[in-house]
Amino acid sequence: MSRSLTVDGITIDDDSDCYVIAEIGHNHQGDLEQCKALFRSAKECGASAVKLQKRDNRALYTRAMFDQPYNSENAYAPTYGEHREFLEFGRDEYIELKRYAEELGITFFSTAFDMNSADFLADLDMPAYKIASGDIRSTPLLKRVAEIGKPMFVSTGGADMADVQRAYDTIMPINDQLCILQCTASYPCTFETLNLRVIETFREAFPNIPIGLSSHDNGYSMGLVAYMLGARVIEKHFTLNRALKGTDHAFSLEASGLRRLVRDLQRARVALGDGDKRIYDGEREPITKMSKSLVIAHDLPAGHTLTEADLALRSPGGGTAPFEFDRFVGRRTAVAVSTDDPLTDDIVE
Repeated sequence: MSRSLTVDGITIDDDSDCYVIAEIGHNHQGDLEQCKALFRSAKECGASAVKLQKRDNRALYTRAMFDQPYNSENAYAPTYGEHREFLEFGRDEYIELKRYAEELGITFFSTAFDMNSADFLADLDMPAYKIASGDIRSTPLLKRVAEIGKPMFVSTGGADMADVQRAYDTIMPINDQLCILQCTASYPCTFETLNLRVIETFREAFPNIPIGLSSHDNGYSMGLVAYMLGARVIEKHFTLNRALKGTDHAFSLEASGLRRLVRDLQRARVALGDGDKRIYDGEREPITKMSKSLVIAHDLPAGHTLTEADLALRSPGGGTAPFEFDRFVGRRTAVAVSTDDPLTDDIVE
């Protein structure tokens, strides 16, 4: 059964390079030029896509939550709603970022956190959509986004298998362009709770779609482990500086980490090979130097019956292979031989 998804012209399947999403979220700090710098850096690192988060904050939050005091050191405003509004980009910014991403040659899409945001993104003809972990049970939103008809990435943090199955069953009859991401919704996520083997569980349960990992751990190496378990999409938070103000920066990758992640994932695909054990041309010279040939251990006269003590294994290789050892024991020398002479059929009767 084919397990394939095409996003903005890039095909994701079991044989493809891993699709790496640089999750910017609100690490742009509400600054358009900083967001462009993040796009540019992600492209330079080799990421496949950059992603933001879109919220209609007044429609999304209750009035009480919108108006509640926000006293965090990461706050950009005195209330939670105003904090969110400070970080939110509108239509003009999205149009400019879409243009800039096209100029860079990197895919740009966003998470839709609510119905209005889904419609907002659809109106801009975004090439793909993300569903956050908190909305895996939001079946009306899942249906709305599925109806847009573009590829969907669905995170599964804070969900059990029944929740994931329900989301799959909700989306697939409407839109089969789906990728499900293993995710643990803690920020940062401890390595003990990553549970990467869920990737294998998802691959078995959903054999017709790609599976990925949205990881909130502090490193980049777990993406490589996820790839080996069958993930073909890796989403990692991305920042210009982990020390910047904001809740996500501390567990985000900087450019050096994202570059290594992309590099190692590309190397892994090539390094896996085809499983056919063979001798490569590049091995021949070093293996000849390191391996051994059968030689005469010491001077011997003609007519001498060879014993194990008369034979030696010495480098370099390229002569009679040591696995022929037993074939020569008990045979007689046809000529006188000297120490280190190659042991060949020409010198024995």
